[in-house]
Amino acid sequence: QVQAVESGGGLAQAGDSLRLSCVASGRTSGRDTKAWFRQAPGKEREFVASINWSGGRTTYADSVKGRFIISRDNDKGTVHLQMNSLKPEDTAVYYCAVHPNPAYYGNNSNLFPIWGQGTLVTVSS
Repeated sequence: QVQAVESGGGLAQAGDSLRLSCVASGRTSGRDTKAWFRQAPGKEREFVASINWSGGRTTYADSVKGRFIISRDNDKGTVHLQMNSLKPEDTAVYYCAVHPNPAYYGNNSNLFPIWGQGTLVTVSS
């Protein structure tokens, strides 16, 4: 059974940077699709970024494009989200998601079977 555990959330001021990390452990080949989603208070969960198994393909939500960078280290089973130029509207619980089939690459949260517990990011103005 694969588990995902996020870390790196916290409190930041507008314009600051934070780096989120997620470790996927268990029976994983490492050839998977990984993604980050977020859920702000009172809002639905939304897609943030995804990365394919090799790291050669990445996709970002328009709201974070140019500010956030997703990356992965397959040797360590980790995926990171470097968040720069943070805005108050980035405040949310951030979730790491894993799809074990490398053939899947998308942004539909309903199709990702493995989720972390979430890490809270709060950005003050």
